[in-house]
Amino acid sequence: MRRGRPSGERGRLQVAGSEVRRLLAISDLHVVYAENRALVERLRPENDGDWLIVAGDVGEYAADVEWALDLLRRRFAKVIWTPGNHELWTPRDDEVQLRGEARYRHLVELCRRLGVVTPEDPYPVWDGGGEPVLIAPLFVGYDYSWRPAGTRTRDEALALAEERGVVCTDEFFLHPDPHPRRDDWCRARAALTRRRLDEERDGLPTVLVNHYPLVREPTRILRYPEFALWCGTDLTADWHLRYDARAVVYGHLHIPRTTWHDGVRFEEVSVGYPREWRRRSGPPARLRPVPTGPVAQPS
Repeated sequence: MRRGRPSGERGRLQVAGSEVRRLLAISDLHVVYAENRALVERLRPENDGDWLIVAGDVGEYAADVEWALDLLRRRFAKVIWTPGNHELWTPRDDEVQLRGEARYRHLVELCRRLGVVTPEDPYPVWDGGGEPVLIAPLFVGYDYSWRPAGTRTRDEALALAEERGVVCTDEFFLHPDPHPRRDDWCRARAALTRRRLDEERDGLPTVLVNHYPLVREPTRILRYPEFALWCGTDLTADWHLRYDARAVVYGHLHIPRTTWHDGVRFEEVSVGYPREWRRRSGPPARLRPVPTGPVAQPS
């Protein structure tokens, strides 16, 4: 799907460090809610050179995704987007009735018209913090490998989750076409993404951006542990080490926090639903700074 790759440096996008001030991140904007839409309207950079990572779940409707990303692209020097599960839903009342891969490609083309970087575009190189760092937006889903204890197969795990009343809405609205199942799509995306990172990183450290956490550990605190089935894949478990990640940015869990795994900083940057962010003591839509230099894990 990649196209229009510029020449030199394997097509990586580069921006002069003098133009860049901060690398920021946010996810799970869910602008179908009026309260969340108002939060997005208030988002502003502190400096003209600020970049913004949007790690998925802008909204379910293609028009809402376009509205939010267009607004943010006009405010920030660069916007980098990767899809969440909600963007890939096909709601019955959405004007865009494309499913699966076709819907994803439609969103990629929408982003390209707006000037927003997607997982199909050249990886931008951020040098606002001194050392150049490759910002890699990823689109890797889930394959039901994060199963509840005592289950050995995908079908066993799904049956147990259904028995306990924990079934993700993806099962009804996120279609994997033309892949047979969502886990097939995940495996195809993981293989494609790994090949591309291996070929294009050129030894640079990275900031890896995915809607889902790349390791299972952040899901251990879920209120309903069965929901981890829809939260990631074991296929990415070593990517933060393999690709020398300075930070990993993700959302989906609606539990904004910083954790450390193998000495690498993981930032969950979601806003979440109004009923969730109203309970938090901090600001509901805080743009999280993403560190790109070596940072020691707190003792």
